[in-house]
Amino acid sequence: MNIYFGVLFFLLGSILASFYGVVATRLPEGKSILGRSHCNHCHHTLSWYELIPIFSFLFLRGKCHHCHKKLPIYEPIIEFLMGVFFCLSYFYYGFSYELWMSLILISLFVLIYISDFRYMIILDSPLIISSILIFILKWIYFGIQDALLGLLSGVILFLIFLGIGYIGSKIFKREALGGGDIKLAFVMGESVGIMYAIIALVLSTFLALPYATLALLSNEDREVPFGPFLISALCMVFVFYDKFTAVLKFIMRIH
Repeated sequence: MNIYFGVLFFLLGSILASFYGVVATRLPEGKSILGRSHCNHCHHTLSWYELIPIFSFLFLRGKCHHCHKKLPIYEPIIEFLMGVFFCLSYFYYGFSYELWMSLILISLFVLIYISDFRYMIILDSPLIISSILIFILKWIYFGIQDALLGLLSGVILFLIFLGIGYIGSKIFKREALGGGDIKLAFVMGESVGIMYAIIALVLSTFLALPYATLALLSNEDREVPFGPFLISALCMVFVFYDKFTAVLKFIMRIH
């Protein structure tokens, strides 16, 4: 039975990854997500067998069936990895609050990575839907009081990020935190609480440092997409929640 559900979660993850790819690339360009998918080169409308996650890419040998142009290799990779992450989440957490929360965070992870690295945009709709789902989850598993406390934590962290962004813009004379990063802070606070969200913020700066350094050394005068590093740090804090809790307790014991 566990293998059966593991396969189902893998399929769910790969299918959703394919859909998230459409969302993360169409919405920033002002396109509808309801239209049929097509080849980016010849605009050939894809048939059903060309839309099967992972297998379509392998069956077509990585080329468009119509114009024979190469298809983006990152698409099947993302579909496979998200399927694996969904499957591992099920085997690690079982049917629990942590499972559903991890699926939400993995979904945000994929959406933010695609949209922020490609368009320097964190879409509002995934953040809104995620915050609503997290609120419902907390309400179902822990009660309305905990759900409301999560909202309060999200608001507080949102205001903290807003302050950091304002101060940073005054110091560096440019936008220090994007609007999407500040909105993502709300989801971070709601999902893991203020203290752990701040830990994720600190961790994200270390994750972003190598990328920012390479961008600086390559003389690329452009903004660093911070969203992917924020969501990566949030996922790490969530997965290793008990380890960070032990560290916090140790620090508090010292003081």
